[in-house]
Amino acid sequence: MPKTLADIKKSLECHLGKRLQLKANGGRKKTVECEGVLSETYRAVFVVELDQKDNACKRVSYSYTDILTEAVEITFLDDTVAVVK
Repeated sequence: MPKTLADIKKSLECHLGKRLQLKANGGRKKTVECEGVLSETYRAVFVVELDQKDNACKRVSYSYTDILTEAVEITFLDDTVAVVK
């Protein structure tokens, strides 16, 4: 697991355009699970384009801090081992 925000950003930039499964804390003991494609990375956030058949919204964005604090878990579906968790 990456230990700094810079390491998390670098590892996500290597996977731009790849399919992923996302688990996020939805609040009040709810967990949101969805699949999509990592579309963009910015200085403080990254954007995931969600599959339209499963979700009402098109895209979601999270900060790298969400991964660091384990509020968001990402598993890349193309790889055999999850890179960012």
